[in-house]
Amino acid sequence: MLDDLTTAASPAIAWPAAYPQGYAVVDVETTGLARDDRIISAAVYRLDARGEVEDHWYTVVNPERDPGPVWIHGLTSEMLEGAPLFQEVAAEFAARLEGRVLVAHNAVFDWQMIAREYARARSEAPVKQRLCTIALAKELALPLPNHKLETLAAHFGVVQRRAHHALDDARVLAEAFRPSLRAAAAGGVRLPLHECRPLTEWSDRPRIGQQAGGYRPNSWRPSRKRPACPYPNPGRYEPGKRLKQGMRVAFSGDTSVERDLLEDRATEAGLHVATSLSRLTSLLVTNDPGSGTSKVVKARQYGTPVVDEAAFGQLLGDVEPADRTDG
Repeated sequence: MLDDLTTAASPAIAWPAAYPQGYAVVDVETTGLARDDRIISAAVYRLDARGEVEDHWYTVVNPERDPGPVWIHGLTSEMLEGAPLFQEVAAEFAARLEGRVLVAHNAVFDWQMIAREYARARSEAPVKQRLCTIALAKELALPLPNHKLETLAAHFGVVQRRAHHALDDARVLAEAFRPSLRAAAAGGVRLPLHECRPLTEWSDRPRIGQQAGGYRPNSWRPSRKRPACPYPNPGRYEPGKRLKQGMRVAFSGDTSVERDLLEDRATEAGLHVATSLSRLTSLLVTNDPGSGTSKVVKARQYGTPVVDEAAFGQLLGDVEPADRTDG
């Protein structure tokens, strides 16, 4: 099927020199969507610089807990009982990823699940960049009614045989990615590559009110009630100066340190963690200032200062106390 999607009669493409030299198309199935959920199967299709398949690999993984939504992925506890643990397949998985751009559909999710598994194993995945095929489809302005994998597959005539099976989903994505890559190269489109930062801290401790390992549908980053900031908002952050207690800080996109941990540090430093961005927001923290998220778009509109996670971490080390008030 892969060979059918590009024909020998296709005109030669002047391949962009800046494009990556290899890709790892990845799909993982998981026990759920939360930070303490686990990978239960993983597949990798390795592609060369022009999207040609080199090989593929698949494994199931024993999550050491219930498998979550069996009605979606079809993997029962009995099927996973004798499967290897993640740390037992981590080296082989890493060998498939090393030196390549990780490609996935909604890549931030797959990357975060992979990064968390390696952090649990006290290791790091050898991935420097990722590419989301949803973002690439938007860059190419493909006429899609939505951005589901099956819709992208249908656009390129790819037949999906077993939805939510990691190996078949990875195959489908590899087949859809190659013509997408060729279209991008032919049009001189900049690939939407994003840095992959490994997790530097990890704790298996469950959040208050949660049981470790329990399946929670629709539980991607549940909101947390935080105490009100006791300091008045002193206004916007001025680049080159210190943060000041009371400043309103918003976060957008994925971070190498768990988001809740970053927000806890900000709260402990006397900052107001905002869940949305407004004209009153002092600072936006994001590792992807070029993205189209609502917070990033509003930050551009309002002129809100933007820093990345690393810079914010440095600023947190020296937050200026709030002005004293007479009382």
